[in-house]
Amino acid sequence: MSQAATINVGSKVRITRVRDRISSEMVDSLKADSTGTVTGFRTVDGKGIGVVVELSGGQIAWFFDDELTLA
Repeated sequence: MSQAATINVGSKVRITRVRDRISSEMVDSLKADSTGTVTGFRTVDGKGIGVVVELSGGQIAWFFDDELTLA
């Protein structure tokens, strides 16, 4: 189920899982606080939508919409 229609720029989200490998710094950041604010969207692999999130620690990363839930 795609949540992209309900997630907007400025939405508060929680990262619930990560499908791809991420750095150890990002793992530590997500363990400390897995919430962030949506800052934009990007096209991924030509057929999906990635959600760009600024985490509470200031890091910016993108996630697939099925890795997020509204906070």
